[in-house]
Amino acid sequence: MRYQSTRGSDERLTAAEAIVRGLAEDGGLFVPESFPALSLEKITDLASKAYKDRAAYITGLFSEGFTEDELDLYSGAAYNPAGFDDPAIAPLHKLDDKTVFLELWHGPTCAFKDMALQMLPHILTASLRKTGEEREACILVATSGDTGKAALEGFRDVPGTRVMVFYPRDGVSDVQKLQMTSQSGNNVNVVAVEGNFDDAQTGVKAIFSDAGFRDELNERGFFLSSANSINWGRLVPQIAYYVSAYCDLLAGGEIDIGDRINFCVPTGNFGNILSAYYAEKIGLPINRLICASNRNDVLTQFIRTGVYDKNRPFYTTVSPSMDILVSSNLERLLFEMSGRDGAAVSDYMSSLSLTGRYEVPTIVQREVDRVFAGGQCSEENTLKTIAGTFENHGYLIDTHTAVAYSVLLDYRAETGDRTHTVVVSTANPFKFSDSVLMALGRQLEDKGAALIDKLAEATGAPVPAPLAELYKKTPRFPGSVQISGMKEAVRKFVF
Repeated sequence: MRYQSTRGSDERLTAAEAIVRGLAEDGGLFVPESFPALSLEKITDLASKAYKDRAAYITGLFSEGFTEDELDLYSGAAYNPAGFDDPAIAPLHKLDDKTVFLELWHGPTCAFKDMALQMLPHILTASLRKTGEEREACILVATSGDTGKAALEGFRDVPGTRVMVFYPRDGVSDVQKLQMTSQSGNNVNVVAVEGNFDDAQTGVKAIFSDAGFRDELNERGFFLSSANSINWGRLVPQIAYYVSAYCDLLAGGEIDIGDRINFCVPTGNFGNILSAYYAEKIGLPINRLICASNRNDVLTQFIRTGVYDKNRPFYTTVSPSMDILVSSNLERLLFEMSGRDGAAVSDYMSSLSLTGRYEVPTIVQREVDRVFAGGQCSEENTLKTIAGTFENHGYLIDTHTAVAYSVLLDYRAETGDRTHTVVVSTANPFKFSDSVLMALGRQLEDKGAALIDKLAEATGAPVPAPLAELYKKTPRFPGSVQISGMKEAVRKFVF
């Protein structure tokens, strides 16, 4: 299996080369030339396996050139009891007969990004060996909160790598900020950007596209790579947990093999729900993918109208990891929905860059509508959903998960669709203790990480070990830069 750019270049890369490169030289994203097939018989077989075995198998479908033994080794190292506090790794929580929550926050940073970023360092370092790369990888990350910490933790002190994370200074929660700025490791750096996530992401992409800077790095023995979901190596491990959720429903007798299910996903940069779409493309029986947006609902509007328009107010919300107006991974969906027409995708992206918007033809919009539904959740309803879920079910959820569950309830009311649905729960509620406490009607007498203990007292829920002592940590990386200073910050870190 080879990989190609979404923007139509003739270049074809191996899986290892695509993972090392991260971003195509024409600015596009790497996608497989074709998709493998996952049979119902294989899904039935995987239902009896442990999570690490499911993940190794799914990763192997997309990783020609990696042996089965290699992938078993990497998956076993990534998904082990030392790093995850639940032996199921990605367990399901049943809320009612038609609704379960897929908990993706049992890893070392308490967010779903661990599911990919515990695996990616193993795959990337192996890819470096397979491609004969002798330079050191400078991994740049733009984060809206969770990717940054997960990347820092995953690549901490990994030989042959340096990791630099840019985050919007006022666009992450206090817990997320302290998690990143207090990160240990000799090969890490964290810098706040004076702007929002879109500014940070645009700045990182500009650095990748700077041929002169790439040459400068090369002369010093470095090359650029990415741990954002623009890197194909981030998406494959995410496909695995959608397959795993179906396997667990099957093993638990909740569904029969071949039954179609829905997934409702809180969505910002589109990588998470795109992975569900790829799971459907290889054969997972999926009925609808429900894209849940907060006030920054550019994706929901695109799904409903076929018009992507970032020319709108940017809102800072209680679900900050979704505060995004430029969703990079939508480019990969456009490539598939446009009949793999790289020239058309290039035109869409050019229009987005020049005017801030693009509109797809009706035939493309209909194809999107065939698979996806979209919904938006207000700040008020986010908080009401947290309170209602805790009061009615004794189940504590974070702000992003609340957006998804609220959108699901609206979707069901609007459509009458009672298909068995998995709500993708992307973060431990303690990462957003201030907002969850506010939703529960508690007074916020303290602030920052100190609220973690307050939430435990208010709910009786246990504090996850990675967050228990967070408020005692001292930030190592207090600095910030203007967008124009991001490249110089990388230069200082690397040189």
